[in-house]
Amino acid sequence: MRAIRVAPLALLSASALTLLAPSAAHAAPDGASSTFNPTISPSVIAPGGRVTLGAGGCTGETTVSSGIFDTVTIPSGSTTATATVDTDARRGAVYAVTFSCGSTGTSRNVNLTITGGATSTPAPTPTTVPTASSTALVPSGVRGGLGGSSGTTDTVEVAAGAALVVAAASGALYFARRRTTDRRH
Repeated sequence: MRAIRVAPLALLSASALTLLAPSAAHAAPDGASSTFNPTISPSVIAPGGRVTLGAGGCTGETTVSSGIFDTVTIPSGSTTATATVDTDARRGAVYAVTFSCGSTGTSRNVNLTITGGATSTPAPTPTTVPTASSTALVPSGVRGGLGGSSGTTDTVEVAAGAALVVAAASGALYFARRRTTDRRH
């Protein structure tokens, strides 16, 4: 009988922790909410290609570093910069690119994938016929995504989820108490 009374309290406590966890994960070191959302465009590129680095949400200077291009600084007041990927980047590899926002002290990693490049064809000679070049992709493992676990927190969705949890807990409590009352009579 005591377990029935404790279960709703445990459910409410677990729900509260679940709702508070996303906001704690997105908090900046100083306690302020961080909206720092770095981007790389394109996220899949051939060696020697140019990428655009974005520092959305960072109001200060952003430092971008990786093992496949020189360190780039996105100045305060600007949101993008470009970088050239090293020509000796390994085809089919996924490299981590680290963005460090100076105004919040937040660092985030974004993946950059190197594609297989076009195969070269020999120059035509009188005895050969020119052939079209083809793109040879280096096989790699399955790329699992984050499954929607990243992104910004939507306040409306959090409030709707909290309302559903409270409604479910209230319903469970109501029916548990009703059942207990029916047994007494």
